[in-house]
Amino acid sequence: MSAEQVSSLCEQLMKAVTVIMDPASTQRYRLEALKFCEEFKEKCPICVPCGLKLAEKTQTAIVRHFGLQILEHVVKFRWNNMPRLEKVYLKNNVMGLISSGTQSILEEESHIKDVLSRIVVEMIKREWPQHWPDMLKELDTLSKQGETQTELVMFILLRLAEDVVTFQTLPTQRRRDIQQTLTQNMEKIFSFLLTTLQQNVNKYRRMKTDLAQEPKAQANCRVGIAALNTLAGYIDWVALSHITADNCKLLEMLCLLLNEPELQIGAAECLLIAVSRKGKLEDRKPLMVLFGDVAMHYILSAAQTADGEGLVEKHYVFLKRLCQVLCALGSQLCALLGSDSDVETPANFGKYLDSFLAFTTHPSQFLRSSTQITWGALFRHEVLSRDPLLLAMIPKYLRASMTNLVKVGFPSKTDSPSCEYSRFDFDSDEDFNAFFNSFRAQQGEVMRMACRLDPQTGFQMAGEWLKYQLTAPVDTGPMNSKTGEGLCSIFSPSFVQWDAMTFFSESVISQMFRILDKDEIPVNDGIDLLQLVLNFETKDPLILSCVLTNVSALFPFVTYRPEYLPQVLSKLFASVTFEVIEESKAPRTRAVKNVRRHACSSIIKMCRDYPQLVLPNFEMLYNHVKQLLSNELLLTQMEKCALMEALVLISNQFKDYERQKVFLEELMAPVAGLWLSPEMQRVLSDPEAFISYVGADNKIADPVLEDPSGLNRSRISFCVYTILGVVKRARWPAATEEAKAGGFLVGYMPSGSPIYRNPCTEQVLKLLDNLLALIRTHNNLYMPEMVARLGETFAKALDMLEVEKNAILGLPQPLLELYDSPVYKTVLERMQGFFCTLYDNCFHILGNAGPSMQQDFYTVEGLATQLLSSAFINLNNIPDYRLRPMLRVFVKPLVLSCPSEYYETLVCPMLGPLVTYLHARLSQKWQVINQRSMLCEDEAADDNPESQEMLEEQLVRLLTREVMDLITVCCVSKKGVEHNTTAAVDGDDDEAMATEVTPPASAELTELGKCLMKQEDVCTALLITAYTSLSWKDTLSCQRTTTQLCWPLLKQVLPGNLLPDAVSWFFTSVLKGLQTHGQHDGCMAALVHLAFQIYEALRPRYAELKAVMEQIPDIQRDSLEQFDSKLLNPTLQKVADKRRKDHFKRLITGCIGKPLGEQFRKEVHIRNLPSLFKKVKPSLETDVLENEDGEGLTALFEP
Repeated sequence: MSAEQVSSLCEQLMKAVTVIMDPASTQRYRLEALKFCEEFKEKCPICVPCGLKLAEKTQTAIVRHFGLQILEHVVKFRWNNMPRLEKVYLKNNVMGLISSGTQSILEEESHIKDVLSRIVVEMIKREWPQHWPDMLKELDTLSKQGETQTELVMFILLRLAEDVVTFQTLPTQRRRDIQQTLTQNMEKIFSFLLTTLQQNVNKYRRMKTDLAQEPKAQANCRVGIAALNTLAGYIDWVALSHITADNCKLLEMLCLLLNEPELQIGAAECLLIAVSRKGKLEDRKPLMVLFGDVAMHYILSAAQTADGEGLVEKHYVFLKRLCQVLCALGSQLCALLGSDSDVETPANFGKYLDSFLAFTTHPSQFLRSSTQITWGALFRHEVLSRDPLLLAMIPKYLRASMTNLVKVGFPSKTDSPSCEYSRFDFDSDEDFNAFFNSFRAQQGEVMRMACRLDPQTGFQMAGEWLKYQLTAPVDTGPMNSKTGEGLCSIFSPSFVQWDAMTFFSESVISQMFRILDKDEIPVNDGIDLLQLVLNFETKDPLILSCVLTNVSALFPFVTYRPEYLPQVLSKLFASVTFEVIEESKAPRTRAVKNVRRHACSSIIKMCRDYPQLVLPNFEMLYNHVKQLLSNELLLTQMEKCALMEALVLISNQFKDYERQKVFLEELMAPVAGLWLSPEMQRVLSDPEAFISYVGADNKIADPVLEDPSGLNRSRISFCVYTILGVVKRARWPAATEEAKAGGFLVGYMPSGSPIYRNPCTEQVLKLLDNLLALIRTHNNLYMPEMVARLGETFAKALDMLEVEKNAILGLPQPLLELYDSPVYKTVLERMQGFFCTLYDNCFHILGNAGPSMQQDFYTVEGLATQLLSSAFINLNNIPDYRLRPMLRVFVKPLVLSCPSEYYETLVCPMLGPLVTYLHARLSQKWQVINQRSMLCEDEAADDNPESQEMLEEQLVRLLTREVMDLITVCCVSKKGVEHNTTAAVDGDDDEAMATEVTPPASAELTELGKCLMKQEDVCTALLITAYTSLSWKDTLSCQRTTTQLCWPLLKQVLPGNLLPDAVSWFFTSVLKGLQTHGQHDGCMAALVHLAFQIYEALRPRYAELKAVMEQIPDIQRDSLEQFDSKLLNPTLQKVADKRRKDHFKRLITGCIGKPLGEQFRKEVHIRNLPSLFKKVKPSLETDVLENEDGEGLTALFEP
């Protein structure tokens, strides 16, 4: 090829590259230039001389980079077809470029260095060690030329380790060859890396103070940094002996470098990787040298210096690394120190704890949180938790926690030193808030562990802090709450202190009651604190909420002094009716509502956890509640019902069926009177009357204040809430003897288990007809003609609340608004809330009815028909967001608690049609979604904005999960069914199915599952739904269904005579699933396993499966024949399961979907070289295989 041709082509290429990179080029020009360059790379026979010419030092960096890219392309895609001499020519020229073809280390562009090292690594991957045994020597020689070459050699070694070990981007045999050769030479490589690091660091230190020598010093520094980066790529996986060789020389050097500003981050990174190593405990012992005086001194002085420099990003990143190093050191110590090991607690353990505490008290919230897991491990450790040094640390740790629990450090604020650090770590206040909430929960965990070791100290500190908070003046800070003048907002200094103190006291007090014996508990101190809290008065809703939590935390002390119970009850009842403005007409804010709800739930909790204690005060409690209920406007319906629930919980302690029945009758009399009245019956059973009664057909002038039908709605809510509360809480005694004595036991099942009756049954069943009528009416509201009757104000009354939408789309709530805004801003929102809650609660009642009333509910006459004609009518018009809670809170508990006697009369008639319907509905929805994603953007309709589409799609996804979960729970017993999937390694690694999924042998059908599968229509519906769902685009649902449901269902029908078409359809469905989800490793592995199971079990009976296999794109027919013949020949010895599955996976590769980024990628083929490691005893088979070309035969025996 003449030099002129090369020159003229290079001219054209240079022009093209300039056009591509010039921001002023037009798009058409740029595309033409790009096409020219790509075609040149693909087709031109003289790529190598052109690439080398363009890569010359005299060209501009952009042109040189393109020239080197051409060479890289040649090595990657043409190497297998190049003559040997051309390969040698290219290799020698590339090595020449490293030797003398680049600018000096400080001038050369980093992208040039990067591509040059990539070319060398691509050649190594194809030729080393078999055809290029001297590669390491050549690199060594190059590095002797100077810093420029040494840095490039470092890049090459790092890239090689990344490709071979970290990312594993080459075929198995090549990877093994290279990794084993690297391992054999590791001593040399490591000593080369260490020597390079040491020499360059020494030179850098000598010269950095001399201004004349500065460029030279900088060059050495660059090489030092490259050596550290390369070491980081090896330390992770080489034998630990290399890291700890020579008295841990490497670790010592890394510790020294922590005080070298330019190199400290790289050194800390290497140290972190070394200290985090897992492996045999014996091999890890030398790492304890880092607890020695020298290492500790360097680590701590580096931390102090970095912190003393103020907040500079570089120093802050270094501090984070150091903090991680100390955490990892703590984990190593916990692993190595045990009752049976000879490792002693290090002499510097105290020094270590002090420095660790310094990170826990650092202003950065991120650093504080980084230390928590290690504190937990130390406090839990069998040996260290008894160490006096650690025990002495507990008060200091708790003291630090008192500061750390205070929620300050929002990036948008400046009210704390933490804010400045948060601006580095968090994008927004919401981001910080989410982090802080999980950090606080983690701290709570660790504080409880610390208090297990020293409960008294924690309690004492909580007491002091509580007393301080009770007397401190309220500081609302610059931001006033919108709830009222002079009240706290969630950012007020007083509230954040109260909030932190409350969390602290809750954590430590609960722990103290668990740990200390009864006689050790400081009852007097506890009661004193309780009295202070009960006497504290505040009109601030946020602070009052904290006060109530403290009452609950201190309540266990009342079990020692029951005489304080009335005072506690009074405090709680006063808060149930809390208002900021007396009898306020303005809508209540969420902060006020939270206080009232909090008080209600505290009362319920008290009655649930200490019913015996409250029982003597039952009359007082009952009178309190009656008084509150007498005023219809005083409480919301939810609050009324919460109080009634508390009463029901106490009535369970009567342990007397008749007495409790009479009480419940009395309690529910107002509800029964209202619910069974002729007017209510009319309203509940006629959609039009219902719309009018709740006021949804009105047009309202002032949508904030005016709400004429509010009272009607609240009456319906009150009835429904009450029925739910009673059904949920009324129970028979847990002990059989007590139940018998109290008249709750009515007989025994054939199996011998007792049958109980619930004292609420009679009352609730009386109300059931109207409840079902309401559900029927509610379902019918979604009929188009009913939606048309909604008033102008309420056209969207049946839509989702904004809050629900945001939750589904994963949008964070604005922080402040949460507490300061009214719960419902407009009457429309209030109406939406009413419909949503009403719908949910009706289904909650039906879901709880089974567990609560048992056989009395399941034997209601014609129950299946009644449910089908109420809960399941008009489903077509009911939106997904209403269908989900119906399945979750009603169908699932109803079916799961149903005794097997009623499966055929109740569950099958209900589930059969339901599953058939749900399958049809979801199939249609997924079809719409798939079509939508196939349509081009511009064809999509504009009236459906993106957020709406996303919401709909997400709802379909959630509904799909709900449906598949329902089927799985009904059909499969979950004995140890866990997804045992380990994260797969990306890349074309054929060696292992990186995610091994072996569904547990115990995924058997439940009794209910077997019963459902006996009914032909139900059986068909279940199988079709399970197998169709595999190709719906929801990975989570696909993986669960594949691992838990598909095989047990199919296995059940295998003994029967399946139609060949059906068998083909099941198998094809799994392959379609692979096409959709193949890019997700977990799904892919589970689906391959399922396809393999089906093929192995059914291929002997159905030749049709082979026909399906033959349609898979790019299937190797001969390989399929071989697999089949082995499968069908029972006399042949079975190959190991894993190898059969791997063979099968290779056969179906053509239908496994790839991620978009890989779909159009050009394949790189790296050929295997002659085997490095000959087997000792060559058996007949291997002799045959090792003939020269052996391709065909080798393919036969591939594992």
